[in-house]
Amino acid sequence: MAYLIFPYYLEQRSRMHNPSSQSGKILLIGYRGTGKTAVAEQLAERLGEVHIDTDRDIETVAGRTIAHIFSESGEEEFRSLETEALCGALKRSGRILALGGGIVLREENRSMLKNAGTTVLLQAAPETIFARLAGDPTNEEHRPNLTGGGLEEIVEVLEIRRELYRQCADLIVDTEDKTPAQVADEILAKCRLKTQDEE
Repeated sequence: MAYLIFPYYLEQRSRMHNPSSQSGKILLIGYRGTGKTAVAEQLAERLGEVHIDTDRDIETVAGRTIAHIFSESGEEEFRSLETEALCGALKRSGRILALGGGIVLREENRSMLKNAGTTVLLQAAPETIFARLAGDPTNEEHRPNLTGGGLEEIVEVLEIRRELYRQCADLIVDTEDKTPAQVADEILAKCRLKTQDEE
């Protein structure tokens, strides 16, 4: 696998020791379609921070969509790129991170999450995730099928990852019937974080 350089600033990572801290990163994890990217954008806007999407970083640096990486190079290479992207993102100045759905699969990634800040698990029912993905015209182009596609895949993959997600999560937020703005507000309230307008 070719070594790819992900953009980052050489900054020391800091851990958010308690939810009321204004320092440390906010890391959004969860299955695709739970709203990580949209919620990250809302959080960044409210906090006056930069947000990072590791899936977008991978596609930018690799020059290919994630679906193409899977089909041309295989899942193992993608997972290695995912780890590189996480390492780079944790060293960048962006405080809000939207992470790929499978980021929890590797133990080294889970270890990095524990030392990075507050990890927030976004979750929704499989049927809701399926409807969201079906309504996203870019999903098929950018995201590979992992076990055959459809609602059955979502149920199967969630079952495999459920415990790993929960092991990593400092906070769990249900995104069912909520807008990204409402989810962002809930995270801010539960973490007792002030927006830039409140400081």
